[in-house]
Amino acid sequence: MNNEELNEELEEEKENQEQENKEPEVEEAAEPEAEDFEAKIKELEHDLAVVRADFYNFRQRTVKERQETRARAKEDVIIEFLPVLDNLDRALSASAEDPAGIVKGVEMVHRQFINSLENLGVSEIKAKGEIFDPALHNASGTETVEDPELDGKVISEILKGWRTKDRVLRPAQVKVGVRK
Repeated sequence: MNNEELNEELEEEKENQEQENKEPEVEEAAEPEAEDFEAKIKELEHDLAVVRADFYNFRQRTVKERQETRARAKEDVIIEFLPVLDNLDRALSASAEDPAGIVKGVEMVHRQFINSLENLGVSEIKAKGEIFDPALHNASGTETVEDPELDGKVISEILKGWRTKDRVLRPAQVKVGVRK
């Protein structure tokens, strides 16, 4: 072996050692990054599980609150109508000897019932003499009219309609005037 060959071998060996020394450093540097990513993934998975549990609890609590609100609303309606029931009981227990008194008592209960509905935001739909409105009236039939002003208007009310401020609870059943 000559000097040149020996120098080449030494250089190759030196390069090999440098590469060997560098590779473990690269691996060591890569390992902490992978560990950091794994730790971050575990942390994010934990956070996700916590958020899911919180959201599930929120939904359950909301459903329960909604049910309680509905129950309280029903109770409020019942409380509003209990005095009406009390007066009906009184009317039924009145003697049959005084029919005028019974009629007067039923009229008072009727008025009290209407007042209770109004206290709950329910009002009667005006029908007779009004222009027929399919959103408020349900036409059960028509009636021929001579007067042109009655054409398309409600002639008679068969059943009263009721509404709240924003919703029709029951449309009024009516007969509508139709000109010949």
